[in-house]
Amino acid sequence: MLALALLAPAAPRRAVIERFTISEKQINDYLGAELRSHPRPGIEQATIKLFPGNYVSTYSAINFDEVERARPGTIPPLLRLALNGRKTLLLDFRFQSHDGTFTWTVEKAYLQNLKVPPVLIEKVIEILAARQPEHFDTTKPLPLPFGVKEAWTGNHVLYCVRELPG
Repeated sequence: MLALALLAPAAPRRAVIERFTISEKQINDYLGAELRSHPRPGIEQATIKLFPGNYVSTYSAINFDEVERARPGTIPPLLRLALNGRKTLLLDFRFQSHDGTFTWTVEKAYLQNLKVPPVLIEKVIEILAARQPEHFDTTKPLPLPFGVKEAWTGNHVLYCVRELPG
């Protein structure tokens, strides 16, 4: 009987579904600590605000001269006239998540209080993201961190679902 039990296929283990929330404050604390411990060229500050409907508002302080010094050629010559020195970037976007990935679309963007067409900001973010150590390609779905499978926002909170091994 023991031999049969050892040869029988094991019953499949069910994944455990974990649901949790992350507050806006926790995300901002994490962003600040991450930028201090792992500086990103030119990104001096980043904070977010979360709203219902997967709407995210961001504030970033970016030193474009530092970005260009760290990786010459990052900023195309045509954009260097506008993207130089320290600038504030206010960016609102909406995201969709599915099966461990997310996509996003720019709702509105301001660079130094000047409204910028979303397509231009998407291109700037695409260029900067590709130059990060992770080599993000923002034209494709991006992986959600920490094994998260689905995410959505509420008022000042991010709701997450992930699967843990059973």
